[in-house]
Amino acid sequence: MRPNRVNSTCMSHQPNVFSPPGTPLLDRTVGELVAERPGRSRVFHSYNIDFCCQGGRTLREACARKGLTSDLVVEQLEAELADPSPPARNPANLPPAELAAYIVETHHGFLRRELPRLHAMSERVAQVHGGHTPALVEMFHVFIGMEAELTGHMLKEEQILFPAVVALTLGGPAPGSLEGPIACMIHEHEEVGAALDRLRELSHGFKPSPDACNTYRALFAGLSDLEQDVHRHVHLENAVLLPAARKLAEKSR
Repeated sequence: MRPNRVNSTCMSHQPNVFSPPGTPLLDRTVGELVAERPGRSRVFHSYNIDFCCQGGRTLREACARKGLTSDLVVEQLEAELADPSPPARNPANLPPAELAAYIVETHHGFLRRELPRLHAMSERVAQVHGGHTPALVEMFHVFIGMEAELTGHMLKEEQILFPAVVALTLGGPAPGSLEGPIACMIHEHEEVGAALDRLRELSHGFKPSPDACNTYRALFAGLSDLEQDVHRHVHLENAVLLPAARKLAEKSR
């Protein structure tokens, strides 16, 4: 089976800029809302609102595109804000170099563990069940294209972009302009986001058929976990790390 290239359906994205104090919740971007409080990602996941590739949209725009009643979403976000339990450590508050290290350890580590496992399961499910469910074959094609994208993407971050961020943090110059690497990372985020959207569509929201075998069910559960982790991963880069890298580069000129 050969991979299909997935055309990006994500909006053209620029790293998020935080709104001025006092900006109404509906007029703030979904990306900055999650950067401020990661727990809000649960609310957005429940409504399938993309806060990574489409994190530059305001909450008002995101609700309108999904046909959601904005008051209900705002109510749930405010309930999350009022939750008395202490919030988990927010990696968005880490300095840029530490955030880059966190992304490598947490999110790149997750991908390196999960991608081979999901590849094997996706191939097996496509071979066994694809004859009567062709969508499973297309899912495997989409998955291996996304896997290749993510594998190359991680290497570029670890070998080019993140070392430049560390150098800038230490007061040294960046090895060349960061605009090209940042634009490349954003484009690849959009490609991965489009692949995840297609996987969700083909799997009907990662819901296996009632008679699905254990591998079939484990694959869909794993893809759902992958989607959530990649959304958090891309959000930290688009909304936090890349804007910080640009500011560091501007100061070093």
